[in-house]
Amino acid sequence: MKKTNRLREDLSEMPDWMKKKKCPHRDQYLSGKRIQPAGITGKEKFSSIVDSVFLAYNSARLKEGCHLFTNKMLEADVTVGMSLAGALTPAGLGCSCIIPLIEAGFVDWIVATGANLYHDLHFALNYPVHVGSHQLDDTDLRKNDIVRIYDVLLGYSDCLMATDEILRRILVQPEFQREMGTGELHYLLGKYADEWERQNKLKHVSVMAAAYRCGVPCYTSSPGDSTIGMNVAGVELRGNKLRVNPSIDVNETTSFVLAAKRSGGKSAVMLMGGGSPKNFMLQTEPQIQEVLRIKEVGQDYFFQITDARPDTGGLSGATPHEAVSWGKVDPDRLPDAVVCYTDTTIALPIITHYALANHAKRKLKRLYDHRGKMVKALTKEYFKHNQVKMLDGSEPQLD
Repeated sequence: MKKTNRLREDLSEMPDWMKKKKCPHRDQYLSGKRIQPAGITGKEKFSSIVDSVFLAYNSARLKEGCHLFTNKMLEADVTVGMSLAGALTPAGLGCSCIIPLIEAGFVDWIVATGANLYHDLHFALNYPVHVGSHQLDDTDLRKNDIVRIYDVLLGYSDCLMATDEILRRILVQPEFQREMGTGELHYLLGKYADEWERQNKLKHVSVMAAAYRCGVPCYTSSPGDSTIGMNVAGVELRGNKLRVNPSIDVNETTSFVLAAKRSGGKSAVMLMGGGSPKNFMLQTEPQIQEVLRIKEVGQDYFFQITDARPDTGGLSGATPHEAVSWGKVDPDRLPDAVVCYTDTTIALPIITHYALANHAKRKLKRLYDHRGKMVKALTKEYFKHNQVKMLDGSEPQLD
């Protein structure tokens, strides 16, 4: 026994050459939590799994993102924008995650692909979307009137075309016969979706319905690039007067970010995927700084889930460090920027559960109701800062 103890002491003694080596930052580098988690028993709360087991690689980035979102982005004075790319609503993420986040006041405005908002309508209409397989014969699916989104299946005639038929009937109604942005377009569609939920005795299944009820404006960066846009174009051939103006969206979304900063608060972006929705959400800061020439420094908080590599130069993989060069992210806030490389369908349920389990609901900001006032404030600051007049030479009407 004495021999064993002596051996242990000899092995634990630091060699002389290590004692002489100067390592001024060693303790700082090794100050992180020791990696030695307890074994999982099956009795743990899910949040504790995130905190105690997600210790390295992208699980650690996901934990950092959960902490950033829950502990900082959900402070009362932070305005949170969420972008949604990829087919998330057909996969059920609208019902399971996005709607709970909206209703808890955790998301204040949204930029989504038009496809996400179009497929959202199936749920409000009670048209079923089914779990399938990615290994099916697509030629046979076409013969059997079925459409495939990887391993999600839906009917062509009794879901897609049926949704289109109802959508066209809505788009020709009187309230749509004018120019508007996609925020207003989706708000009006959300009113119908809210009514369909009630008629079908459904609860919390439509993102647009929830956004309508909670005053969360929903935008799409490419209005023509979805079946909603296709149907808008279709009824225009018949003389429909609806005109979608993307400039309205640019100014409204920009005003949300500026209003957050001018009120003494902060602006945060939660990017689920990349693509055009990511850029449209992040371009609010270059719009303020580069185009409107208003003094600003970038987003305060940045959290992205992506499966795209940054080295190919694609937007979906563009890092927050790269975004600093564009003025999209405040360089002083880079410690509050997290990128996790994983699938949104894996990450978003974890983020949603963690936030709801660890943070009280927030008061709804209802940005949709205040967008007119915020755009007016943006316009006023633009004219004041640049000392310009209207293009016809007249003074701007800012009151």
